[in-house]
This record gives sequence, C-alpha cells and structure tokens, in this order.
Amino acid sequence: MSRCTDYKVARNIMGSNFIGIEELRSMEELLVTIPETIPPITFSEEELLRKKDDYILLLGVHTLSNGKTVTIRHLKEVFGMNPEKNEPCFYNQDWYEKEAFIDTELDSQWFLIRKNIYEDSRSVSPEVLMEKYSFPTAVMCVYAFFITWIVRDEKLWYHDFIWCSDVDHNGDRIYVGKYHDVDGVNKNGFSIHRHLALRPCYGCID
Repeated sequence: MSRCTDYKVARNIMGSNFIGIEELRSMEELLVTIPETIPPITFSEEELLRKKDDYILLLGVHTLSNGKTVTIRHLKEVFGMNPEKNEPCFYNQDWYEKEAFIDTELDSQWFLIRKNIYEDSRSVSPEVLMEKYSFPTAVMCVYAFFITWIVRDEKLWYHDFIWCSDVDHNGDRIYVGKYHDVDGVNKNGFSIHRHLALRPCYGCID
C-alpha cells in the first residue's frame, strides 16, 4: 500500500481543508515562493480520509516572496505586532527574540495539522500528553495559522494555546496561539509563550 497520495486525489479528499499550489497563489499579495518541484504528499489516502474533517493538509514552503526563509522571525517582520494597522498579526512581545526556535526554518513539505485541540487534552500537562501525541513545531503552527487565515479566512486556535515540540534555552516548553482574548484585556495577536518548569530556583517566602 502506497504511503504517498496523488495531488488531485488528496485535493478531492480534503476539500476545503486543502491548501496547495493554487490556494497559495490565490493570495492577493503573494507571501511565499512556490517551489519549482512540489514535494510528494507523504500521507496515505486512508490517513487523509480519517483526518479530512479535523485537519488541514497544507503545503509548507521554505522561502518567502521577499527571498527570506520561512521562520517565525521573518514572518513576524511581515505581519507585524499592531492589530490597529494590520490583521492577522503577532501579539506584541519580544521575550523570544534571542531564542533559537524562532530561526528554525520551515521545510518545503506537506503537513497535516489539526484545526482544534483535543478536548481531553485541556489542562493536561505536556509531559503526559507527549506520551500519546507528537507536538508540531512552533514555526509549523505559525505558518499554518497565518496562511489559513489569509487563504481560507479561517482562524485556527483563536481562543486556545497549542503545545509545540520546541523548547527555549532553559528547556521550557513553547506553546502558541490564542489570537483573541475573550476577556478583552489583551489586544489581538498570535501569541508565543513558554511553560515554566519547576526548578530549584523557584521557592517561597513568608
């Protein structure tokens, strides 16, 4: 049984949850460079049929139209941090500017990414969840969020945070998402945070 799926077959299976060459080119302002050789879709028809309603099959690319690689740092330069000027955008924060994960480059490949978090994963520690799930990279989540918003006008993880496979220099887990604050305290923006693990430097006083 073949692990790969033909482009047209995959499009028919995924329907509106497919973002390929045509969808990327449909953006009013082309943000990415379409690779000359389109990578194979390395998911079987059976897997796509199982996931067609809950996942997006998205063509990841390596280069932006301005010639820079697709990284969180470079996407942040494109979309900015001010919702009053442009949306979608990033939330205004800079704690991660010197962290290595924001310079991780996205590969030119297809990936499946879930549109909504698993309900039974809410309030469960990432250490426990990692025994069952494989977390996506932060750059994959960022790319999927902005491209899906622009191409489909669909807002992924609008009120939820997503655990990522990346960690900061202290080993703290990265989580991203929650574009909109339902309480109206914070401005709109795609957020990037770290989950602080307990270490000996944490304690209390009285």
